[in-house]
Amino acid sequence: MRTLYPEIEPYTSGMLDVGDGQLIAWEVSGNPDGKPVVFPHGGPGAAVSPRHRRAFDPALYRIVLFDQRGSGKSRPHASDPGFDLSSNTTWHLVADIERLREHLGITSWQVFGGSWGSTLALAYAQTHPTRVDELVLRGIFTLRESELTWFYEGAAGQIFPEVWERYVAQVPEAERGSFIRAYHRLLNDPDPAVHGPAAVAWATWESTAITLLPQPEVVASFTDPTFALAFARIENHYFVNKGWLDEGQLLRDIHLIRHIPAVIVQGRYDVCTPPVTAYDLHKAWPEAQFLMIDDAGHSFDEPGILSALVQATDDFAR
Repeated sequence: MRTLYPEIEPYTSGMLDVGDGQLIAWEVSGNPDGKPVVFPHGGPGAAVSPRHRRAFDPALYRIVLFDQRGSGKSRPHASDPGFDLSSNTTWHLVADIERLREHLGITSWQVFGGSWGSTLALAYAQTHPTRVDELVLRGIFTLRESELTWFYEGAAGQIFPEVWERYVAQVPEAERGSFIRAYHRLLNDPDPAVHGPAAVAWATWESTAITLLPQPEVVASFTDPTFALAFARIENHYFVNKGWLDEGQLLRDIHLIRHIPAVIVQGRYDVCTPPVTAYDLHKAWPEAQFLMIDDAGHSFDEPGILSALVQATDDFAR
């Protein structure tokens, strides 16, 4: 069973002006002459963590992490009063990754993404296939209607009924025909007494379901009020707008990247992004290595998933 590499610190970092008044926080660690890899984090609206550096051998990789628009250390932050999400879309983020590549003078790189990061990795690769050497993808999410409906409209609530009940309780009965749309109104209400509890309820629901076994510390980190508000606002904004993707687009356009070596890692008991999506990706892309981890949920930190991811990055580096 593989585990994370030892802790390391970045050797350089900065804020990249990507336009629209947005500054993207980035860092680079590992070997300055190593194999470049970029890590699009999950959410959308989450952030990178020092743990993410440790999925890569620091002697072999030049490890690029960044916080997407409105999240983490990037500025402005989506929890700020009056934050404008109009310039925060999938295609803005794809362009930001390309600007970051150019800023760092990297010709091409491995792209490593899980959950929403897998969505963004696929969208980036399909837009810039000559800039991607390999793909490592976890907890596959493609923003199809069926995926959004499963997790945010009620079906997954049958597995976590007590948490789902708290998610539902935020929404007036008249608006329960679409929880995603109802939360869009709540999260963008200027009154903190409205958007604050809604953000915590949204973040509690998601953070409870992403691990195979209960992890209160994960829920606590997600439900910090500042993090929860940015996370919930950005996620909901993307979901209301279907990620600015055609239905099934990322699977439809796999032909654009079938030549790129790839590994797909999926937890069998992933409630957040159920295995059917990863399996559909596998069927559309049989050339990619497909690993179903039978004793895992959704999280990057599930032991079986983590082991498979580290093995994949080692294999590509060597």
